[in-house]
Amino acid sequence: MSDDSFIHACAGGAGGMIAMTATYPLVGISTRAAVESSKHPEESIVASAAKIIKAEGVTGLYAGLNSSLIGIGITNFVYYFFYEKSRDVILKSKAKLAAANASSVTATIAQGGALTTWESILTGLIAGTATAFISNPIWVVNTRQTVRVTTKGSEKDVPAPSVAGAPGKPGAKVPVKRLGFIQTLSKIVNDDGLLALWRGIGPALVLVINPILQYTAFEQLKNWVVKSRLARAGNKGSVALSDWDFFWLGALSKLIATSITYPQIVLKSRQQSSSGNAGKSANVWQAMMDIVKNEGPAGLYRGISSKLLQSVLTAAILFASKERVFAATKAALAPVAPAHKA
Repeated sequence: MSDDSFIHACAGGAGGMIAMTATYPLVGISTRAAVESSKHPEESIVASAAKIIKAEGVTGLYAGLNSSLIGIGITNFVYYFFYEKSRDVILKSKAKLAAANASSVTATIAQGGALTTWESILTGLIAGTATAFISNPIWVVNTRQTVRVTTKGSEKDVPAPSVAGAPGKPGAKVPVKRLGFIQTLSKIVNDDGLLALWRGIGPALVLVINPILQYTAFEQLKNWVVKSRLARAGNKGSVALSDWDFFWLGALSKLIATSITYPQIVLKSRQQSSSGNAGKSANVWQAMMDIVKNEGPAGLYRGISSKLLQSVLTAAILFASKERVFAATKAALAPVAPAHKA
């Protein structure tokens, strides 16, 4: 399996980009809702989408898609690389060499390579921490692109009309153009300094618990499904997980993780969308208390409906497409390996 870590990483990156492209309008809606400070009930997904389209056109639903694809590709590549490497080390330390070298998910489990709950947590912690530090700058840029535009007569970023108000009203912001990835990155560094690229790293590190919960739930559910099917086959036949299996396993595991950790997603989005000294709180707990004080407990869950829909669909598509890309890549490389050895 150690030889497959890079392939897993590439497949994870590709799967993430496929999933993000399919669900991106929901990402924009949930991000804008999360960074909005208001005591008013949030709009429905349909109303939010209509408001964005009216103010900015259909392209407004895809604001920041370029940086998001870069971000999800790198994030998933790093996560899966560290995850598979850590998993491989754990299996080999347990002398599970057959499992470590197995060529499929079900074969790994059949060879005794199922990770325990605590091993899944440790593997997710290592992969999640590395991913948080490496990918945070990309998500800072993406969040700024999603919720900010440049307006006439101003060199500064200002809230987009869908956040600040509708055009045509006194004081409304009129969008001229959105900054590209490199322009936004340069502006953040010039205005707020290099460390601003790691703004929101506190909530991001707390949010490492999200993939830990997600992948632990995924691993244990997957192990249960495979072992149940092996038992029904009398441990003699072989079983395989279908694309649909990976789809619903990914969806269910992400639903569990996001439901538990959503307040930290709100905190991270608000910190990453702010410039200057705005959004800088002493600590995560204080930031949460500030939101509850100003907006009530509901403020910690602003945008959760669109986020749950988006994240669950994204995870489902990611797991299904990642396994499909991995299998296709392995099949394509299979004839190459013997020829290379010869």
